[in-house]
Amino acid sequence: MGGWLNWIAGAGMVIMLALIVTDIVATKAFKWPIPGGIELVGFLGVVVIAFSIAHTQALRGHIEVEFLTSRLPRRAQRAISCVVYVLGMGLFAILAWTSIDYGYDLQASGEVSMTQGIPFYPFVYGISLCCISVVLVLMAQLLKAVVKA
Repeated sequence: MGGWLNWIAGAGMVIMLALIVTDIVATKAFKWPIPGGIELVGFLGVVVIAFSIAHTQALRGHIEVEFLTSRLPRRAQRAISCVVYVLGMGLFAILAWTSIDYGYDLQASGEVSMTQGIPFYPFVYGISLCCISVVLVLMAQLLKAVVKA
């Protein structure tokens, strides 16, 4: 699941960079900025960040502070890892649930962005999907840690 989410994040990054460069050139050369350019970059930033979290977690690319745990015995390190995975799963499950709830509220109210009139709720639902994928990655990592013990 993380692979295609990462492709979406990468595509969002490329589009965001192209939009920024185009906006700068259009503003400087022709005195014509892209209407809602900042707004679009904000939406694309959400896509880039949310859709890359699961893949980064699968690669264990997030920052881990092992200053204290590296001095503990292997068994204690695995126990702490398991607790951290369970807490992470709980956090991202709550984030997924509240994102679904918030997305539903935004969809029901019909709230859209100011300049382009882009609805917010698809992005919030996308965040929820990404949080669910992080829960699945953490679950796999937990199972792997438990099997090692």
